Amino acid sequence: MSAGFDIAVIGAGVNGAGIARDAAGRGARVVVLEARDLASGTSSASTKLVHGGLRYLEHYEFALVREALREREALWRIAPHIIWPMRFVLPHTQGLRPAWLLRLGLFLYDHIGGRKRLPPARGVDLSRHPAGHKLKPEYRRGFEYSDGWVDDARLVVLNAMDAARHGADIRTHTPVTGARRSGDGWVIATPSGDVHARALVNAAGPAVVDVLDMMGAKGAFGLRKVRGSHIVVRKLFDHPFAYFFQLPDGRIFFAIPYERDFTLIGTTDADHTGSLDDVRASEAEIAYLCEGVNRYFASPITPADVVWTYAGVRALIDDGSGKPEAATRGYRLDLSATEDGAPLLNVFGGKITSYRHLAEDATGLLAARLPALSGPAWTSDKPLPGGDFPIDGADALQADLAATYPFLGENDVDRIAKAYGTLAYSWLGKAGVWGDLGRDFGSGLTQAEIDYLRDAEWARSADDILWRRSKLGLRLDREQRDALANYMSA
Repeated sequence: MSAGFDIAVIGAGVNGAGIARDAAGRGARVVVLEARDLASGTSSASTKLVHGGLRYLEHYEFALVREALREREALWRIAPHIIWPMRFVLPHTQGLRPAWLLRLGLFLYDHIGGRKRLPPARGVDLSRHPAGHKLKPEYRRGFEYSDGWVDDARLVVLNAMDAARHGADIRTHTPVTGARRSGDGWVIATPSGDVHARALVNAAGPAVVDVLDMMGAKGAFGLRKVRGSHIVVRKLFDHPFAYFFQLPDGRIFFAIPYERDFTLIGTTDADHTGSLDDVRASEAEIAYLCEGVNRYFASPITPADVVWTYAGVRALIDDGSGKPEAATRGYRLDLSATEDGAPLLNVFGGKITSYRHLAEDATGLLAARLPALSGPAWTSDKPLPGGDFPIDGADALQADLAATYPFLGENDVDRIAKAYGTLAYSWLGKAGVWGDLGRDFGSGLTQAEIDYLRDAEWARSADDILWRRSKLGLRLDREQRDALANYMSA
């Protein structure tokens, strides 16, 4: 058959967008088919960390942690606007993991991944440390270590943008209703017509098995769907440190500075058996996280203090682990045999920190079957859109934005720089006053920014903008949100 594309990717989460970017940059003709918006599922529902996964060490996932730690600095290098370092404080808790074990774990964490730029771990006296002031007085000893923060949904968007810059066709709101081999390629059915491709990549995340079932195919690995829920409250502390907390049931959770005025708390680990269309934090999970906070902080919180919740379903490989939190966060790539005909690559598992390496591996596997993938691996040192400035240049970028657009407030500069990097200049343009950016929808969201997001980032609805392209849904009131929805539907 005559294929319109070399590769069709089902799913525009971080893995699908990352594979599309890598493959398009190596010369392949790529189409991405996403049933909803970019990052509309698991990839916008993470704990927003680029990290090695300190807790995975106690499950002996040394290779996984090593890979993720190496990727941590690589991703910071290519996207310094949406990824930046963060210091975490881990209080020692009597009766839980002993201090020597925590110290050993942090020593390994510092050394197995080739840490270069981030400062090492150290012990701290919480009675003197800024992060200790909000904790109950019994927490006197702890540790401080480095990891990274990421705007997860924007990471997906930027990978999709870079894929499009390399010629990929990004089709959101295009569900796949069927797929079959025909000749030397695939025919993929969508509501807007059939798509033809020489190879098919199933990167549907927690729906990867559902896609296989739709095709009447089988994958090589079982899938365990684990729900992770988060809550957001008004900020519990003013310092820049995040917290890593232990709980008596063996689980851990984080409390992280979030969007300047809030604290993000999560995550839970619970097997998910319901629909993937409307994943929510349960009342029990919300209460569990509040109780976790109240074990450590001097000032308690209740579910009534929660201003927003979100939850996502992780697609983990079913490795037989008894507890959801023990299931491996590694990934497996399942490529169909040559004798089966046109290539089908199924992506099982993975974590956001490892997405780029996963994409590189996936594209490398397909290269053996697709002559169009002629280029070498390239994504480890090429910046994502907006990230074309030095890894330590975030402050300089903010200073330049403030000088170029003096009408922007300090918080506006911070938000815009961290969302768009150097892309901010493309929609701020020659504006000299707020009015030059058009209608003001509140909290610094203007018509110019909205139009840019529609034209350049595939935003179609108010939710696309308020909860994925930004988190301004935390700030706009009902009337402002309705005004945005009306504008988007006009």
